[in-house]
Amino acid sequence: MSEVTDGATVPAAAEEPTFLSHKQIMIILPGLLLAMMLAMLDQLIVSTALPRIVGELGGVAHLSWVVTAYVLASTVTTPFYGKLGDMYGRKNFFIFAIVIFLAGSALSGLSTSMAELITFRAIQGLGAGGLMVGAMATIGEIVPPRERGKYMSYFMAVMMLATIGGPLLGGWLTEALSWRWIFYINLPIGGAALVYLSFRMHLPKRRVEHRIDYWGGILLGVVSTAIILIATWGGTQYSWGSAEVLGLAALAVGAMVAFIRVELRAAEPMLPLHLFKIGNFRNSMIITFFVGLGLFGVMTFLPLYQQTVQGATPTVSGLLMTPMMVGSMVTSILAGQLVAKTGKYRIFPILGGLVMGVGMFLLSRIGVSTSRWMTGIDYVVLGLGMGLLMQLVSLISQNAVELRDMGVASSGRMFFQQIGGSLGVAAFGALFAHKLNSYMSSSGASGFHAQGGSFDPAQVTSLPPGQREVIFHAITHGVQSVFVFGIPAAAIIFLFALMIKEIPLRGRAPGAGQDKPAASEPELIS
Repeated sequence: MSEVTDGATVPAAAEEPTFLSHKQIMIILPGLLLAMMLAMLDQLIVSTALPRIVGELGGVAHLSWVVTAYVLASTVTTPFYGKLGDMYGRKNFFIFAIVIFLAGSALSGLSTSMAELITFRAIQGLGAGGLMVGAMATIGEIVPPRERGKYMSYFMAVMMLATIGGPLLGGWLTEALSWRWIFYINLPIGGAALVYLSFRMHLPKRRVEHRIDYWGGILLGVVSTAIILIATWGGTQYSWGSAEVLGLAALAVGAMVAFIRVELRAAEPMLPLHLFKIGNFRNSMIITFFVGLGLFGVMTFLPLYQQTVQGATPTVSGLLMTPMMVGSMVTSILAGQLVAKTGKYRIFPILGGLVMGVGMFLLSRIGVSTSRWMTGIDYVVLGLGMGLLMQLVSLISQNAVELRDMGVASSGRMFFQQIGGSLGVAAFGALFAHKLNSYMSSSGASGFHAQGGSFDPAQVTSLPPGQREVIFHAITHGVQSVFVFGIPAAAIIFLFALMIKEIPLRGRAPGAGQDKPAASEPELIS
């Protein structure tokens, strides 16, 4: 028998997961941390090098696609990794994801054109889809939610290292060697993760059904791709009423209808629709969508502002992002420790939405003469808000579902964050280009339209003062508009956080999970 709370089915004792002892968890943890480091470092190390990359290979018109191709590919594959991990175990898919990711990294570093780079970034994304999902779903299986906060501190330490060191390392590599090394640096880290997980990752055995919902995954990928292409091309490459955009909209609607029909009939649906009847799961997915939208928007366009208007080098640009990362990590660790101690979590996403909104508002007021110290304070505020949201949303969604859906909960969270990030980068990129171009056209600087492919930070700083000032004001105008539209996203996060219910976090059975002799521990498999 099972009982229902807030629409969530809480498994009976016979269905309870076999959580591992602290000793067993600590053996597996380094491999999970390396996978997390690999996934996060690649997203963050690229941000400060993007202006230099697009300047060399084609211009700012392609800025969003360097990110969008990666995120889109990882978005499409994320549900597959989550569901297949639930069915067949996580280890093999972890290893497969790392191999694909490393191949994409090596090829990205060898790119000779923007088309090649975008293609190889997509290959990277095919592997990246399994890294974060595998790490978070594995933690969800082996650590009870009530104790997950104390292990979260390890993840937060790695995330802090990646978020602070990533932009700095990306800037330094871009200046000292070449932007290509921001991809080559993944090879030794990924190699270490590959070796460790191959030999040290052992998880409890579980019996599951083996039916793969291929059609559900394909249709979900079609929906995702169509929506992101609409956001990327609508109003820029094609008008909103063009046959291309309308055709993509029709494709998205048709694929969504087909996806729902397939999922309702599938024996093992890729994304079980019944989970969305669970209030906390549904609300956490909506929240994570808008967190992704805001986070990726910030990380994509702030370095451009810093390296042009504020005159920062790529290395300094990475350093300027540090206050936001530190703020995010501090509140993430603090919230995790408080949840582990008290079992209470509802207040944190509510506060996160409020603080994130304040940060977006402050950044919407930046100007050409705003000092680095002032923007640094704004970054801290935004980071504090995001830190209260990112990991807690994962905890809430995992606690709302049964063990059999742990991978789906983790991949669902990553899927909605990534689709939000893709739409954020694409939509904010279109908005940024529109505002920038309209300002420059009105100022008589028509030769520097974003879609012209001639926009390069190094080129801008070498222009005569008069022209440079016009472009600086245009860039600032575009960046301001991005944050203005980020404020409603924060408001939506706050509203849905208010709807989250304080469902008790699952813990261990009395006396379970202690370090015992090996014979009494759960049976583990490679």
